[in-house]
Amino acid sequence: MRQNKFTRREVIKLSGLASASLLLPMNLSFTVAEQMIERKIPTTGDRLPIVGIGTWQTFDINFSSSQLKTLKAVLKEMYNHGGRVIDSSPMYGNSEEIVGNLTEELRPKNDFFYATKVWTIGKESAERQIQSSMAKMRRKKMDLIQIHNLIDYKTHVKTLKNFKNKELIKYWGITHYIDDAHSRLERIIKAEKPDFVQFNYSIVSRHAEKSLFNTIRENRTAVIINRPFEGGLLFRKIKGKQLPEWTKEYNINSWGQFFLKFILSNELVTCAIPGTSKLHHVIDNMHAGFGKMPDKRVREEMCDYLKKL
Repeated sequence: MRQNKFTRREVIKLSGLASASLLLPMNLSFTVAEQMIERKIPTTGDRLPIVGIGTWQTFDINFSSSQLKTLKAVLKEMYNHGGRVIDSSPMYGNSEEIVGNLTEELRPKNDFFYATKVWTIGKESAERQIQSSMAKMRRKKMDLIQIHNLIDYKTHVKTLKNFKNKELIKYWGITHYIDDAHSRLERIIKAEKPDFVQFNYSIVSRHAEKSLFNTIRENRTAVIINRPFEGGLLFRKIKGKQLPEWTKEYNINSWGQFFLKFILSNELVTCAIPGTSKLHHVIDNMHAGFGKMPDKRVREEMCDYLKKL
């Protein structure tokens, strides 16, 4: 994990963003657009900014850790740059409680979009876990609860629909992180009509384009993308390499933005959630949500360029 973060830091330094990003003002600083691009949640028409944050490993720290101050600044900087979605899970150790504690101290705590998951077996266990997650994240009503990796999904679909009917949650969804699960996601989307689906998708992992995105379009499902950087693999691949000159037309100023804009340029993607605990990384990530997006032709050029490196 340290190696992945180190190479990301090196890449940003090579592009000159690391020092510059720390000098940005706390309010939005971007010349191309006044605010981050937003996309509609199909079932309600509510809108979400297209870049958020994941908390796997990065927010699983001790409550006495010196990192708390940094993580608070990360969430504040995400918000100041237009991001709102925070995605967590009971599987992620202390992450839910860390998020709850830190956002409680931030003035716009109710402006975040809080997403977590149910990760257990059985109806009663799920109900207890959901209530625990809501308490840890300090929410009386959760924005989104997802069935983590489809564990006992037949049971949890009923529970989450019931929680939604009782207005304890606003949206429910399903998640996975591997290509082999995409067909199962499709079947559940068609049968149960979740509000959200979360899955893996990146410039080098395009399996979802085969049929999953078509199912999403037909069933009007909101999309959250995980693993946008392939666990850091993408940054190792391009270490020391220069961005192509033509990316400037699309307001791409770093490899992180290059990888994210490939994903975000797919209009069926509601939000991507790169995980980070670094201030300059979150600023870099948020900037991918602004400016001109690549079209289909440019997306293929991006893929071809990366393959040749």
